Amino acid sequence: MEYKKISALLEKYWEGETSLEEEALLRRFFSTAHPDMPDDLKEAMPLFQFFHEEEVTVYELPPLKEFPPAPEMKVVTMSPLQHWMKYAAVLLMAIGIGYAMKQQQRQERVVAAAWQHGDIEDPQRAFDETKKALQLLARNLNKGTDKMQKLSYFNEATDKIEGKN
Repeated sequence: MEYKKISALLEKYWEGETSLEEEALLRRFFSTAHPDMPDDLKEAMPLFQFFHEEEVTVYELPPLKEFPPAPEMKVVTMSPLQHWMKYAAVLLMAIGIGYAMKQQQRQERVVAAAWQHGDIEDPQRAFDETKKALQLLARNLNKGTDKMQKLSYFNEATDKIEGKN
């Protein structure tokens, strides 16, 4: 009878497949009392009664308080030269990038000239030269690391003297 239809609608509802009209039908059905309702439908009754009550409840918002008028604010005009440091930083970055690109092009021309003159024909010699350059770089980096380690020891000693650790 009608309970079978409501049970089928309820199953669709639990599966999340009902339309808005079907959900409204469920809310209307459960909003009225049915003395011979099956137990499986009685379980869902409080939920749909709550939905129906919330649907018809009208909430009133409290009245808004009146705020005092905002004070007048002055408009401050700024000249574009007031931010000269920004412009200077952009200019310096552009000069630095241009200089780096020029150095890169110069280095590429030096390598191309060395290839054309035959200075770097022997791959083993080129490897040895590169190896020597990298070893020199590593030595200089290690010198800097040694200095930083000494500075670290100095900072630790200073902290111990000041009682921080």
